[in-house]
Amino acid sequence: MSEPEPLALAEAWRAVASCVLSCCALLACRRIQLPRERVGSRISFADGTSARVYRETRLGSGLARNPCTLVVTFRLRLVHGPGHALFRAESLLNTPLFVGFPGFTSKLWLAHDEDGRYRGVYEWDDPQRAEHYARSLWRVLALVSVPESIHYTVLPGLRRDDVLSDPGLVEGGARVGAAYWWRVTGETRP
Repeated sequence: MSEPEPLALAEAWRAVASCVLSCCALLACRRIQLPRERVGSRISFADGTSARVYRETRLGSGLARNPCTLVVTFRLRLVHGPGHALFRAESLLNTPLFVGFPGFTSKLWLAHDEDGRYRGVYEWDDPQRAEHYARSLWRVLALVSVPESIHYTVLPGLRRDDVLSDPGLVEGGARVGAAYWWRVTGETRP
């Protein structure tokens, strides 16, 4: 399987601009929610790292008709020490960059892990829509991320919360190692 690539620049930026406009309508209708149930949970991954959930964003029920789980990772450039807390606080302003994409249902925002990587764990409606979003987002992340640190994985047919509660649902069992940065191995609730 080859490594996914970002969309062409013009196509990606058109998709992001459309997303921002859709987000304005969602905000006006008060459809965007910030539930707190999972905030403070710790999610562990097969590469031996873990990260704390610091925010959740959801539209409506947060459930997709044609579900998939999307996991995205990146490492920020020039952000160290106290800069991480500042990034987490300002990241709420990034909501218009994803919530208006077709198919978005929910996102868990994870703080940086032991290797300085941030992750987003999403439920998306339709794997092709999740793929389109991730390839568009890549262009935004490239502005602030370490080159070569941006990766994503789409897990078709799996709800995010099911993957978190039963990591064995992911095909292939409990594979481990750095190549499995995306594979959830557990969630610890506060």
